[in-house]
Amino acid sequence: MNPLKFKEDRPLNLIAIGRLCIDLNANEINRPMEETMTFTKYVGGSPANIAIGLSRLNMKTGFIGKVSDDQMGRFTTQYLKQNTINTDGIVTDQTGAVTGLAFTEIKSPEECSILMYRDNVADLKLDPTEVSEEYIKQSKALLISGTALAKSPSREAVFVALEYARKNDVVVFFDIDYRPYTWESEAETAVYYNLAAEKSDVIIGTREEFDMMEKLLNYKESNDQVTAERWFSYHAKIVVIKHGGEGSIAYTRDGESHRGGIFKTKVLKTFGAGDSYASAFIYGLMQGFEITEAMRFGGASASIVISKHSSSDAMPTVQEIKSFMETAEEILQKA
Repeated sequence: MNPLKFKEDRPLNLIAIGRLCIDLNANEINRPMEETMTFTKYVGGSPANIAIGLSRLNMKTGFIGKVSDDQMGRFTTQYLKQNTINTDGIVTDQTGAVTGLAFTEIKSPEECSILMYRDNVADLKLDPTEVSEEYIKQSKALLISGTALAKSPSREAVFVALEYARKNDVVVFFDIDYRPYTWESEAETAVYYNLAAEKSDVIIGTREEFDMMEKLLNYKESNDQVTAERWFSYHAKIVVIKHGGEGSIAYTRDGESHRGGIFKTKVLKTFGAGDSYASAFIYGLMQGFEITEAMRFGGASASIVISKHSSSDAMPTVQEIKSFMETAEEILQKA
């Protein structure tokens, strides 16, 4: 059963808030970054990728964020517009902040890494006063991502958005998206992640991310069921815990659990899988899919994206996901 209820009279399906950056993906694959000479530029950042993914799935999305007052900032905003994402919530920084850069290294399908430049970035300068309640009221759902909680004033802006969402019956999705290089300590991270999770209806993260959040609580022993039940005592209706190649498990308040597997594909790189999974999974839930069906949709989207060079540009359409799933089913039947 799908336990989520959305306000159908809203013009936007989902608004994302947080990181807008540039991905520079290595063109020379199967070699270390030291030997890589050329890169291709894409819009990146987990919440941006998820918003783009949902837009490709014909969902009306918007974005709240801050961009640099330069060519990179204009590139990201223009890209969102080209992908039919509402940019009314995007503000241009006036302090000289820059756009975050993520250089990717693709040494092999199993060995990929990201070199991040996150000093003085515009997205972390989003101010609480720049978050509009009227804008959030236009949406059925709000997506928050963990990296936006790493610094002030961005973290306060996210909590203001969460308050507006709770006040106006906007369903909150929390993609944990833990990036240790943006935080001072695991304890600091856990404090703000736990506070955000308490206000969220759907929480999505890896087992390792939930473990990091629970260290602060001195849990002697934890497992997926214990983790999920803790959040059901707050607002959460669905808790998704990802286990890498073993797939993911979604828990619901009624005590049920739903397992989602993975689709075999020719892997080019590993990054982008989580964002593409989240976008298609959220799409499925908002379309009224049963949870297992939404998880399969998310898994298929992830398999498509990790077989391609980019994350944002590779986000598939509904038809592409359905075709991929049909082909995978045919291969399985013939095996």
